Amino acid sequence: MSNISTLVPVIAIDGPSASGKGSVAELVAEQLGFHYLDSGAIYRIVAYASQQNQIAWSDAEAIAKLTAQLHIEFSHGNILLNGNDITTEVRSEEMGRGASEVAVHPAVRHALLDLQKQFRQLPGLVGDGRDMASVVFPDAILKIFLTADVEIRAQRRYQQLRNRGLAADYETILQDLQARDLRDSQRSAAPLKQMPDALLLDTSNRTIQQAVDFVLNAYKKTTDTYKKT
Repeated sequence: MSNISTLVPVIAIDGPSASGKGSVAELVAEQLGFHYLDSGAIYRIVAYASQQNQIAWSDAEAIAKLTAQLHIEFSHGNILLNGNDITTEVRSEEMGRGASEVAVHPAVRHALLDLQKQFRQLPGLVGDGRDMASVVFPDAILKIFLTADVEIRAQRRYQQLRNRGLAADYETILQDLQARDLRDSQRSAAPLKQMPDALLLDTSNRTIQQAVDFVLNAYKKTTDTYKKT
């Protein structure tokens, strides 16, 4: 293990949309006292900022330049862009689609790479996204690929939106998730995939707490192994 991964351990959790990886990652970070990086939110923020600046999500060059001007913070469950709370705006389904569209551009992903790495601070980091283990933190001490059946993910997203008092249509959500899965897995830049050294965590029939316990137990086993070597 490299010095930086020894000093600042990273738990990398990757997976498709609505798999529950964000909720699991945030709870794991809270229990370990680690920092938390929601990389999916960063791409949502970029999509939102692009829209606010009237930049098309297909304009990779303009979006890449825009990212250099963004100051992003995660604070107590809120998302701040240049000091403004935009949590509600970026959590919309529209920005979810936007995130998937801007994420296909290699130039945008490259521009955001250094920004994401800056979240790696003591005592440790839990990061979730699509390429945490493959690109951003390939030396992560623990890699998890967290997934669930697409129908179950659609039902969860549908219920989540209804609980917020928002209009939702199950079939539309299902089709959107299927399209995102295809786009994320087939893009040329850092496609969504399970790394060979990542543990598979299928949450189709698990509660969030069971998934959190799985990650915490795996982390304990991993750190115990390193202590013995």
